[in-house]
Amino acid sequence: YKTILLFSLVYILGNLVLTLTALPVSIRAGGALPGMIIAMITIGLGTGGIKANVSPMVAEQYSRFRPFVRKLKSGKEVLVDRELTIQSIFSWFYWAINVGGLSAIATTELEANVDFWAAYLLPTLMFVACIFVFWLGRSRYILSKPTGSIVVKAYRTGRAGLRNYRLAKKENRLVMNENGKKVSWIDYAKPSLATDSSSMDWDDRFVDELRTAIRSCKIFLCYPIFWLCYGQISNNLISQSGQMNTGGVPNDIMQNIDPLCIIILIPIFDLLIYPGFRRCGLELRPVTRITIGFLVAALAMAYAAIIQHLVYTTGPYYTHPGEGENGFNDISAGLQVPAYILIAIAEIFASVTGLEYAYKQAPESMKSIVMSIFLFTNAGGSILAFCFNSIAVNPHLVKNFAIVSGLMGAFTVLFFVCFRHYDQRDAEEIMDKTMFEKQTDQY
Repeated sequence: YKTILLFSLVYILGNLVLTLTALPVSIRAGGALPGMIIAMITIGLGTGGIKANVSPMVAEQYSRFRPFVRKLKSGKEVLVDRELTIQSIFSWFYWAINVGGLSAIATTELEANVDFWAAYLLPTLMFVACIFVFWLGRSRYILSKPTGSIVVKAYRTGRAGLRNYRLAKKENRLVMNENGKKVSWIDYAKPSLATDSSSMDWDDRFVDELRTAIRSCKIFLCYPIFWLCYGQISNNLISQSGQMNTGGVPNDIMQNIDPLCIIILIPIFDLLIYPGFRRCGLELRPVTRITIGFLVAALAMAYAAIIQHLVYTTGPYYTHPGEGENGFNDISAGLQVPAYILIAIAEIFASVTGLEYAYKQAPESMKSIVMSIFLFTNAGGSILAFCFNSIAVNPHLVKNFAIVSGLMGAFTVLFFVCFRHYDQRDAEEIMDKTMFEKQTDQY
């Protein structure tokens, strides 16, 4: 809670710098570019501190850890499961994020009809108001006690595990688990397996938690490609709509179709589609949902490539619309809508599930760290986007969308092949935990 408040102040400072340096007097004084650079760094720092902590804090407000029976108004009794409840919480959390995302409609109009400073001032004022409401509710939140930074401790533990593992391998004294398999390298950091544990300020449980965190983070390796696909809605798809007939609507507004679709679709998925699958005996577990999301993202990019081909084969400017004195080609921007719908569906399956997985699989002491690693994959997508700069221009945009689609399709297959067993393993762990709790209740 305090971390979110602190970094919110940093975020507000960045927004104020961006707004003030966008004023005409600042632009005339040459403060626009330095102000934008400072603002981007400050806003980025604030965003990192907020995002890594707000998602775990939202989920922590649900404090029940065991299933219980609830009686509905109709008299029907239903079993409330924690796993499904957390899944639903993150869906509605993502829904709320995209409600806020619709503010881009207002900021685009302010930019077009007033000035950039007005477009920056509106979200700044709204954020200040929201943080004030957040502060007012401080006595109502369920707050976890801070455990301090564990980054250095995790590094030292990992280094000890590697060192001890290499030494054990060299001396031919590798340890086997109860199933007769070699234990993981990180297990050699456990004081119980070390020949000298005097320098170890951690216990076996911390090593187990670190192993769980490392295992969970492996699933995020393919996400940069997904964020590369998602990032197209804020750059190349906007460029594409600028080459099409938007009916007088600013092409920047087209990207708001994505949050609008998410606002409509999340209730449908949470209340109808997911429960429908469960009633049919088909539980869409995390890896399955993420795989579907990756596949849909690949289809969205393939569709964008087809639309870009239609743009280039339509006159009057063909492969060079929007360049110099050229206007747009005679093709409706409405053809873009399915691409935004597909991206929205991909987000519901992949992005929401990624947040959920980062929270549920992370140990209690590492939830913010694991969430940070998941969010860091977004930066990976941005870095990958630089590799496409040379073909993110006319007349190469068809190649851009096609290559991104192909990459996402390939990584979808790779992801499913590498991690499909995670669903079964997680289901078994949940079942074992439930059975243990039942036995504990009996005693």
